[in-house]
Amino acid sequence: MDVPFKIDLGGQVAVVTGGTGVIGGMYARALAACGAKVAVLGRSKENGEKVVADITADGGEAMAVSANVLDRESLISAREEILAHYGHINILVNCAGGAVKSAQVPQDYFCEAADGEDTFFSIDLENVHRELDLNIYGTMLPTQVFGEALKDQENANIVNISSMSAYHPLTRIPGYSAGKAGVASFTEWCAIYFAKSGIRVNAVAPGFFHTTQNHALQYNEDGTPKPRTQHIVDGTPMGSFGRIEDLVGGLLYLVDPRGSRFVTGTILPIDGGFHIYQGV
Repeated sequence: MDVPFKIDLGGQVAVVTGGTGVIGGMYARALAACGAKVAVLGRSKENGEKVVADITADGGEAMAVSANVLDRESLISAREEILAHYGHINILVNCAGGAVKSAQVPQDYFCEAADGEDTFFSIDLENVHRELDLNIYGTMLPTQVFGEALKDQENANIVNISSMSAYHPLTRIPGYSAGKAGVASFTEWCAIYFAKSGIRVNAVAPGFFHTTQNHALQYNEDGTPKPRTQHIVDGTPMGSFGRIEDLVGGLLYLVDPRGSRFVTGTILPIDGGFHIYQGV
């Protein structure tokens, strides 16, 4: 993988939850390109093996491990497998998370609801519960299980994935916004709790990015942006969506044992200025 700059992670072991996803897979490849041995965690070991194949083809070293970030025993088993294979763990990247489509509210404002359309008052809060579990519990539990193994390790650090919705809640996604705000708060809490143990804890807060998966949600078939897409671009001072690879530099900075040795509790926005723009 072509990374924006190289750091030296030789001899270090990184665990990436959600490692079979778009961001998680990219982060796993980037860490391996900088010399780390990478454990790619995901519910599907088969999908993890595809990421591992990319890494080994580029001369890196990785292993695929099946794990569910909402299942403690699954994570403990994964930790023991990784420790048996590599001997130690230095870096944990909590990439598992995401939005649950059935938890979304269909309109920006209650007064815009069409006849028979769901509103905030009728959505099933069990779906919101799933969303909160995936984002908050799915970050807390791996931190609890793997964080213990980081103690006394060189360059011990944890990187979580927050969101623009952690700064200001985005319309239509109340559960996701609450979940990512929780991740940001938990990141800051952990940074204090682990500070005297030599473990740094930070987070990346992605803005809006073009990916193959969300292209149909952002653009019409004729290539014109949908109204919500145009609203996002208008709200981004740099005037465009980011490219997914723009997220790599932030991760490498946060895990760099030299460049960010004194950095902890930081939520790093990579968003083209979206989170600071008030529209005027």
